Order: sequence, then structure tokens, then C-alpha cells
Amino acid sequence: MTHSTSPNPAATLTQDQLKTLVGQAALQYVVPGAIVGVGTGSTVNKFIDALATMKDQIKGAVSSSVASTERLQALGIAVFDTNDVPRLAVYIDGADEIDGHGCMVKGGGAALTREKIVAAQSDRFVCIADESKLVKALGSFPLPVEVIPMAVQRIIAQFAAKGGNAKIRFKDGKPLVTDNGQYLLDVTGLQISDPLAFEAEVSQWPGVVTVGVFAFQPAQVCLLGTASGVKTLTF
Repeated sequence: MTHSTSPNPAATLTQDQLKTLVGQAALQYVVPGAIVGVGTGSTVNKFIDALATMKDQIKGAVSSSVASTERLQALGIAVFDTNDVPRLAVYIDGADEIDGHGCMVKGGGAALTREKIVAAQSDRFVCIADESKLVKALGSFPLPVEVIPMAVQRIIAQFAAKGGNAKIRFKDGKPLVTDNGQYLLDVTGLQISDPLAFEAEVSQWPGVVTVGVFAFQPAQVCLLGTASGVKTLTF
């Protein structure tokens, strides 16, 4: 449901400005004196920049990617290893899609495995996104799946049996290699009507490291950048 809405901006905002707005709005969920979980992506980069304005009020961060770690450290924010932090009060990250129940598709930035790990040790997941990411049902955005390279062709065949078209993600003419040394498949043609069951099934396929459906660890809050400002959705 919609919890609150910020005042209507005087002018139409660009997508980049909306990302800045939700990044700044997420600061209200940061617990002073604590370590904050930080995700990955262009919207999260706006949050990291905003977080730097209160870096003296937090102990540091746990990061879900090398890119976010480098950005945090460049701004003077200490980054802790996940194994050294038993629990996090909040994890703040973006989404490629989010539905009306807080279930998400994530992994457009190739960090889905580490994102799911950090989300699992967090008491609260706050999603920051622009309104184009809010969908009635997951499946329009190509679903990222991190896989062990030797299993690629079999997993492609398993998705084909479900009506999906899976392709290896490439970068600079070669298969993209994740921070974990694995490959990514992007799957189109899926209608994910039951995200929880879908995540449970695909996670069991041998060779799948992580499927980019976040249903077991949904968002509790979504700060949505809209034409009328930031809307707070709670699930």
C-alpha cells in the first residue's frame, strides 16, 4: 500500500533526478551508529553519494559488489566483510522490477548473488526505484541467473522447457564474468505468476548459483520515484 507521498515537484523530473530523490529519501532508514547494507546499481550510487553526507554518523557499510565497495571507500565510508557482521538493521538496494507484494527481479548490474547474501542478513530490505520498475507481475525484465559455466547449456534447455529464452550475458565480446567468477544468463519470455515457487524451483537446478527473483527475501519498503515525488510503499 502507499504509505506517504512527498510534495509535488515544480518541474518534471528526469529519471536521473528521480534516482537522486529516492537515494536521499533512503537516508531516513539508516540507523545511526550501525553498519548499513548497501546494494549495487545506478540508483544505489545516488544513495551512496547521499550516505557520504552522514558518514560520521554510521559505523560503515557491508557492500554487495566490488563497484559499490570502491565507491563507498572513495567517499571515506568503511566497508566490512559480511562474515564479520552477524546482522544488519537495514539493506538498501534497487530493483529491476518490483511487484505489489515486494517481490523483485534483481541482477541487471550482475551482483544478484552478493545482493541476496547481504539481504539475507538484514532485518529490513528497503528498495529504491523509479516508478517504471513497479509491475503487476514479474517477468518483463530479462531475468538474470548466475550459473556455473559448465552447466550453461543444460540450464538454457531447462528454461526452454518452461517457455523461456536464456542467453549468456556478454561484455566486450566475451561472456561477462561476475565478481564470483561465474556466468550470467538473461532469460526472457517468462511469466512469473508465483515468484516464491519459481525461486524455490530454479534455485534447486544443479549449476544455478542464484536466480534473480527475490521472493524469499522481499522488500518491506519501496521508495518509488514518481512524477509527483517519492512515494513510500509498504508491504
